[in-house]
Amino acid sequence: MYIVQIASECAPVIKAGGLGDVVYGLSRELEIRGHCVELILPKYDCMRYDHIWGLHEAYRNLSVPWYGGAITCSVECGWVHGRVCFFIEPHSQDNFFNRGCYYGCDDDNMRFAFFSKAALEFLLQSNKRPDVIHCHDWQTGLIPVMLHEMYKYYGMEYQRACYTIHNFKHQGMGGVETLQATGLNRPEYYFQYDKLRDNFNPFALNFMKAGIVYSNAVTTVSPNHAWEARTSEIGCGLGHTLHLHQDKFQGILNGIDYDFWNPEVDRYIPSNYNKDTFDKKFDNKKALQERLLLRQEDKPIVAYIGRLDNQKGVHLVHHAIYYALNKGAQFVLLGSATEPGINAQFQHEKQFLNNNPDVHLELGFNEELSHLIYAGADMIVVPSNFEPCGLTQMIGLKYGTVPIVRGVGGLVNTVFDRNYDENLPPEKRNGFVFYQSDNAALESAMGRAIDLWNYSPEEFRELAIQGMEYDYSWNIPGGEYVEIYDWIRHKW
Repeated sequence: MYIVQIASECAPVIKAGGLGDVVYGLSRELEIRGHCVELILPKYDCMRYDHIWGLHEAYRNLSVPWYGGAITCSVECGWVHGRVCFFIEPHSQDNFFNRGCYYGCDDDNMRFAFFSKAALEFLLQSNKRPDVIHCHDWQTGLIPVMLHEMYKYYGMEYQRACYTIHNFKHQGMGGVETLQATGLNRPEYYFQYDKLRDNFNPFALNFMKAGIVYSNAVTTVSPNHAWEARTSEIGCGLGHTLHLHQDKFQGILNGIDYDFWNPEVDRYIPSNYNKDTFDKKFDNKKALQERLLLRQEDKPIVAYIGRLDNQKGVHLVHHAIYYALNKGAQFVLLGSATEPGINAQFQHEKQFLNNNPDVHLELGFNEELSHLIYAGADMIVVPSNFEPCGLTQMIGLKYGTVPIVRGVGGLVNTVFDRNYDENLPPEKRNGFVFYQSDNAALESAMGRAIDLWNYSPEEFRELAIQGMEYDYSWNIPGGEYVEIYDWIRHKW
């Protein structure tokens, strides 16, 4: 199959979050399976050009209709760690992608509406006819609309659209100007409830809703998150739309790159290991204690790696630090706050705990250190309020670092409670799960984990190794996406 991925990110050249990792990882897996994959991305001025090889002009003077005129673009092509990527650069006084940032501008909706239009024009004018166009998040939600309502009449009637939602919180809003700019026009048609009109604001068009309504298949990043989005507030107002289109909607768990996240080959840790040489993990624990100036004692280390914000259950992260210390464990945190108030709180905690030899708070992000924490810690806590998929717990499992998670989103699909998961035999369980968002619930799971480490070390070791046996690579989700592509090619 010939597949084109259109997205606003692709790691490591453009990465603001998990979206970039997914776009790269899925593309790589599809190529391994023998499919032809190309990516179309904006050419930001601030992207990591050092990760692009052989950047050259691929298409000159791409004329993109916009409002009553046109904007000329250049399209450059290069290889990002083996993936073929086309970068669209508009030559316009709007400077759509020369802002020194990926997101956060007042006109983000128009920036990415233009990118969506330009991506389709590039496919049309360069005579590329992929079997499947795979779009990601609100930034490309208008592509299935324009494909169905416009471009199929220009010679792209056989192209099918798959649309993946990574974050329901950010949906993209526009108005009549979006229709005028892209050439869709006809506001009386698109402002209907079963088309693009936002479910709660009759004067706004919803880009994410557009992608759901018009694409041939819709996915999100875990089966449980798909259920949550359809039946609870996690869908952020799109639950009814997803219900109406449930026949084409499903959740596919994200994968992680085992070439990068793998203690057997990890170049950032002092001692490589696998489930058969698990005892070498202790060498990394010792190295972690030395690097962070922790007390050199045989205590369990509990870790937290990730953003410090409300989505991640920051109140429980705070409580986990003190509960671990009260239970005689050590605690390591690596993360950066997204809000000034949260940052100030954790800066205060860092100063308050500065002389405690059993805790280290690293406020910021350090890729190399994150690998050492995964390899050196005994447990990792993931107390999220919501978590579409979650990569932290999957990485922890690969490193034999037992996850303690809240039972939401993709965490439910990947971590199975040692004591209470009746759907799996004991030898298939791999961690600890709690469900409420209060301190007592967190303590119940953390307490069981720390007590098992202290009083039944062999059973804890066995649990950690059982986690390492799970395969959360892109192998399985890659196959599931190929099945979806086949389905939409033959159904529609």
